[in-house]
Amino acid sequence: MLIDSNGEKKGLVSINDALEAAKNQSLDLVQVSRSDSDPVVCKLLDYGKHVFEKKKNASSSKVKIKKNTTKEIKFRPSTDVGDYNIKLKKIKSFILGGDKAKISVRFRGREILNSDMGLNLLHRLRDNLQDIAQVDQEPSLEGRQLLMVLSPLKKK
Repeated sequence: MLIDSNGEKKGLVSINDALEAAKNQSLDLVQVSRSDSDPVVCKLLDYGKHVFEKKKNASSSKVKIKKNTTKEIKFRPSTDVGDYNIKLKKIKSFILGGDKAKISVRFRGREILNSDMGLNLLHRLRDNLQDIAQVDQEPSLEGRQLLMVLSPLKKK
């Protein structure tokens, strides 16, 4: 059974006639059915183009999964209003982009004695971002830095 490039059935044709038709149209003769079937079904097509379209369709049908990444922003306990606002905007862009934000407040020297300043900074960040983010990890002191992790709100 021979099927031409337009998809029309030509009927039962000898293998030599099918090869000649493929050569005349500058196409390939491709066996579509299994070799033990009766009759064997062959089709005239451009095999290279067929393989390309098959790969293209397979890659476009895959669901694109975004990997969850964690971005870090570092603060100091004495971060001023201007720097705070710039870093707040950056954290918002991370969260709206679907990433988690790890916020760390680094202490140097005797600043560790006033760790409540860093804690107040993190609470202020949490309050400013409560409409778009949720707290994954509450502020915790690890060595000389205070850490908090925020992630985008879960969609309901």
